[in-house]
Amino acid sequence: MTEKEKKHKEEEQVKDKAAEQSETAAGEQSATQGVADQEAAESVTLPLKDYASQLEELDDLRKKVDDFSDGWQRERAEFANYRKRVTRDQETEKQNSKLSILKRYLDIHDDLELAIKNMPEHVKSDAWVNGIQLIYHKLGNLLNGEGMQPIPTENCAFDPALHEAITSEEHEGFESGKIIEVVQKGYTIGDRVIRPARVRVAK
Repeated sequence: MTEKEKKHKEEEQVKDKAAEQSETAAGEQSATQGVADQEAAESVTLPLKDYASQLEELDDLRKKVDDFSDGWQRERAEFANYRKRVTRDQETEKQNSKLSILKRYLDIHDDLELAIKNMPEHVKSDAWVNGIQLIYHKLGNLLNGEGMQPIPTENCAFDPALHEAITSEEHEGFESGKIIEVVQKGYTIGDRVIRPARVRVAK
């Protein structure tokens, strides 16, 4: 074998080896790419398989959130109504207690008024009488300060919401249904009747 043939053979071997290495590298790259493609496919296809289940789970969670929110809103509204009711009941109880006390003062006021009205002439100039009258006026001012006002009766027709008829009698000077005389004064606080006026009524 000549020198030229040896050199040619060596070149052919080098080319074959390079081609073999190139094919090996290409095969490895293809295999690597195939694994990557498979993993990517799996990462995409796995959630798709459970998509319907996940949507159902999400809907259930939303329903639970809505239920909790509605329940909380109802509880909050009920508690607000409870507080209002308690406050209203407390205010009503407070007003009733106040009115009960004022009625007792009103009875004392009536007794003093009756005593002053029927006081004998020979004691009207005594000093102690002025003290009783002063107490009477102070008590009247106290009642007025609490909003207590006498119920109108003069030249008024009988009103069952404001008056209590003691008698119903014929009277020439009064038309039927008119108040003849006040036996006991009545009082109101605002729109509330504390005590109806006790009256004689013409028929």
